[in-house]
Amino acid sequence: MVKTHGSNHGPPKSGRTNLASCIVATIFLIFVAIVILIVYFTLFKPKDPQIAVNAVQLPSFSIANGTVNFTFSQYVSVRNPNRAVFSHYDSSLQLLYSGGQVGFMFIPAGKIGPGRTEYMAATFSVESFPLSPSSTAVPLSAGPVVTDGINRVAPTLEIESRLHMEGRVRVLHFFTHYVEASADCRIAIAVNDGSVLGFHC
Repeated sequence: MVKTHGSNHGPPKSGRTNLASCIVATIFLIFVAIVILIVYFTLFKPKDPQIAVNAVQLPSFSIANGTVNFTFSQYVSVRNPNRAVFSHYDSSLQLLYSGGQVGFMFIPAGKIGPGRTEYMAATFSVESFPLSPSSTAVPLSAGPVVTDGINRVAPTLEIESRLHMEGRVRVLHFFTHYVEASADCRIAIAVNDGSVLGFHC
């Protein structure tokens, strides 16, 4: 008579090993993903460029019969705070007077390196436009004009410049993000000689 011995067979050891390996791999991938997110949001998170208006000038200015025309120049610095190149395009400089547009200029496309600051100058001629009565009779934003050491207060006209820049930043060569920045300034100009009395952005 042959006796058979029963045995309880548990899960194969290879199956347990594979399950443990999958768990370890999953935990590792989650850890890597968390690290990547932390690095991304601390180092590579896209930021909008920073625009600073350094100077405003009117190289030419003339007024006659209640109308004025001039050449407008604006000097700005644009800083790219990102760790990737900022490629700007579809940017413009707009000039407004009494709520209406009197000048416009497209800003040529270009690139600013990571952490770099680029200095730009925009100059264009403004077609003749009529002055509002308040610009010639009552100072809109009176300011001191120094002539021969004497402070005089002259009537002024006030214009507004709007610089708008758009572009993209490509992070880690894979992710492209849209960024933009703008700088709006109010500029006071002496009516008698076209000198810039001041500007506020």
